Amino acid sequence: MTAHPGLTLATAILGIALTTLPARAADDPEKLTLLLDWFVNPDHAPLIVAQEKGFFAAQGLEVEMLAPADPSDPPKLVAAGQMDLAVSYQPQVHMQVDQGLPLLRVGTLVATPLDTVIVRADSDIHGLEDLKGKRVGFSVSGFEDGVLGTMLETVGLSLDDVEQINVGFGLSPALVSGQVDAIVGGYRNFELTQLEIEGVPGRAFYPEEHGVPPYDELVIVAHADKTDDPRLDGFMAALELATQYLINHPHDSWDLFIAAHPDLDDELNRRAWFDTLPRFALRPAAVDGPRYIAFGAFLLDAGLIEATAPVEKLAVDVRVE
Repeated sequence: MTAHPGLTLATAILGIALTTLPARAADDPEKLTLLLDWFVNPDHAPLIVAQEKGFFAAQGLEVEMLAPADPSDPPKLVAAGQMDLAVSYQPQVHMQVDQGLPLLRVGTLVATPLDTVIVRADSDIHGLEDLKGKRVGFSVSGFEDGVLGTMLETVGLSLDDVEQINVGFGLSPALVSGQVDAIVGGYRNFELTQLEIEGVPGRAFYPEEHGVPPYDELVIVAHADKTDDPRLDGFMAALELATQYLINHPHDSWDLFIAAHPDLDDELNRRAWFDTLPRFALRPAAVDGPRYIAFGAFLLDAGLIEATAPVEKLAVDVRVE
């Protein structure tokens, strides 16, 4: 659930403002603001395709996409009414609703977890049980503690059996340099590839295979009192069309992406683009209620929320009347 620490600060700066296409379907398009979770990257592919192919414009929308100064800001700014939409994470939705923020998930971008526990492939760690006594680097405490603790429990260990070290957003460098023996929170579609490119292949352990219920990694949130905004229906319709185009035409979509953001045309982003394709939500508006219920129960058991919330307080399909 962390922002991509493996990507460069220079790329982040270049991604601060994403220019929008002029509307093609309406003389007076309705404006809508969307704050990304981080700087633009392949995880945002459906959004970029919707923009560059004119799917938003065809719905009469002029969508302004912006990267945040602080990755923790987007949901808070939506809750405060300063942005229409924000890209966030399903675990964060549960925790922020539990804290009283008026937020609802209205769409899904990436419908599977991306987080992993990663070790060097040349290490003596071949299973989670081998983490006993090892140093594990992390970026953000809280959710990652719950993930790591649950995964360790499946092999009879606990967080007390490892040494946790806060390495900030330098997850991959900490693992490569030997500062830590493992990292938690690295993305399977970025950090694993980055390690391979740097000549230090990694071995990943996947939370959903070790006791953590599956969840949506990237979601889109709106203010809980504004989900009847008619612009949202058009936004989600455009996003579904964009996802279909992306899956059907991955190479053409990549060309659109790098034409709009030529600074991202490198091996890491190219490989991440194709690695992420099978993880996008084909029905981005649809809500999987049982998944939200199961994940809420997991967060409650992990002590990360005080009470579970009903699905309708967490997520909504704005295209269902």
